[in-house]
Amino acid sequence: MKTEILKKLEQIAEDRTIPFCMSCYVKALTGKCPSCHSDDLAKWMDGVGLDWNLNFAIEHILQEELTAINTDEVFEDMISSCYPIETVVGWMKFDTCDLMKSQDPISWRIARDEYIDELESDEEIVSFDNGSTYYWVHDLEGLR
Repeated sequence: MKTEILKKLEQIAEDRTIPFCMSCYVKALTGKCPSCHSDDLAKWMDGVGLDWNLNFAIEHILQEELTAINTDEVFEDMISSCYPIETVVGWMKFDTCDLMKSQDPISWRIARDEYIDELESDEEIVSFDNGSTYYWVHDLEGLR
C-alpha cells in the first residue's frame, strides 16, 4: 500500500514539474532541451525549485497540501474515547490524560508509540521519513 501511495505521489509530482536542462538553464517542455537537444533533464517546479529527482516536489506537495498527524493528539483522542475525561482521586478531579502522562511518562510514551505503530500496521497512517512525520492514508488517497 505504501508503495502504491508513493507511486501516486511520484505521478502527481511528475505532472506538476517541468523538464529542465541544467546545462543551458532552460525549460525543456518537449522532453529535449531546445538549445543542446539533451534529454538528460532535471525537474523544475515553479516557485519551489529544481532537482534531478522528484523528492523535492513530493516533499513540497506533502507539506503544502496535507496536514501531518500530531501523534500525541491522536493518542490522547484515543485514550479520551476509552476512558473518562476526568479521574477523581479523593476530592480532586484530574484530566485523565494529564494524570497518566505525569505519573508514568515512560509508559505513556511506550503506549503512544505502540498505538502509532498499530495505526501504521493497519495502513491507516503512513510515513515517508522513517516515522518523523505521519499522514492519514485517506488524505493521501484524496490528492489529485
